[in-house]
Amino acid sequence: MNTQRQQRTRKFAALAATGLLALTACGGGDGSGSDDGPVNLRMTVWSGAPEHLKLLNGIADAYRKTHPEVKSIKFDVLPVENYTETLTTQMAGGKAPDLAWIFENSAADFVSSGALKEVKDDPDVLPAAKKIWQQDGKLYAYPFSTSPFGVFVNLDMLKKAGQPAPAELIKQGKWNWDEVDTIGAAVHAKTGKTGMVIRDFDYKAWDNLATYWDGWGAQAWSADGKTCGFDKPQMVAAMTSLHKAIFDDEAMLAPGTTADFFAGESAMTVTQMSRASLLTDKFKWDFVPLPEGPEGKYAVIGQAGIAVLAKSKHADAAAGFQAYLTNKENSAKLGAYFPQARSSQLNAATLAKSNAKLSEKQLDDVVVDGIKNGKVKPVHIGQAEIYASVRSGLDALWKPNADVQKVLTGVCNSIKPQLEQ
Repeated sequence: MNTQRQQRTRKFAALAATGLLALTACGGGDGSGSDDGPVNLRMTVWSGAPEHLKLLNGIADAYRKTHPEVKSIKFDVLPVENYTETLTTQMAGGKAPDLAWIFENSAADFVSSGALKEVKDDPDVLPAAKKIWQQDGKLYAYPFSTSPFGVFVNLDMLKKAGQPAPAELIKQGKWNWDEVDTIGAAVHAKTGKTGMVIRDFDYKAWDNLATYWDGWGAQAWSADGKTCGFDKPQMVAAMTSLHKAIFDDEAMLAPGTTADFFAGESAMTVTQMSRASLLTDKFKWDFVPLPEGPEGKYAVIGQAGIAVLAKSKHADAAAGFQAYLTNKENSAKLGAYFPQARSSQLNAATLAKSNAKLSEKQLDDVVVDGIKNGKVKPVHIGQAEIYASVRSGLDALWKPNADVQKVLTGVCNSIKPQLEQ
């Protein structure tokens, strides 16, 4: 094991002591991968949506018909808000699952630490989609969800507030964050509802703000991960605009409040296509790309990988199921909720077969184009520690009279030692 990897593993183990990440040894498991006796597999997931679990259980049942040695496959739903912490706590306590969904923001830590078993590569998957799951030319998780962010729109609410539909603005070349600010403020003033919600941000999950600041060309840190980007002019401009939209114009969700778009409580929300499952016939809606920023069009991707845990007692059997779950046939099924970055499936016509709620145009404009051109949310070694520092540093920004430059400079001062390690 080289020196760099030793350093990463020690860092990962140190974080385990805080309960944020967990790994206690460089190779992960006991190395046996023994599948002697009855095999009962457990896979941790973050979604308990009935339609998601129905799909996964259906694939698992089909697999078990041809693999009688696998007696059961359980999908263990962990709360999304502390998913990684719960998973790594299980690992530290000797109760690691056999397989797990891994979020993109912790990919670098899991991959570099030895916590995951190498999985078979697939040339059909786009190289860019595999990047954060690779090390030394080997793949350690299959990127089962490469999902661009878009904007769901309540057309009825916009009409009630006398505001144009985004589709009209797109045709005019005017679908941008300034227009979103104007629309959101009008919605709030005329209906009392919230204009725009960046879903799952909730003034905690700051990396979801990449869906906003990327429009200014801002970044959390440099490409090599060593230089903080929060205090740079692009980020200051983006956060100043966001702060104005929240506190001055009341166009976006305010701190300490909630507004569920799918319950009809906001006019717009930034999220991914998997949330379409929450739509009902309560109101007319649309799904459109992210608004343009000063730097023009852009796309942001949220990603998750399916991995086999090296500490699994049934690593070989788990690898067999992982390969089956992510083959071309099942990838097409998963694509109903979790966009697949497969060359053979990356077209609107194919996606439409498993996405009845979204039109081919919506799929092409948001999903296909986003996967081809989008950038994954911020990823860094030691993400849990950095994540906590940034979140704490940004707390001072979510006040009406915050000094944006001062707050962002403070964030960089806080994480600079961590970035330079």
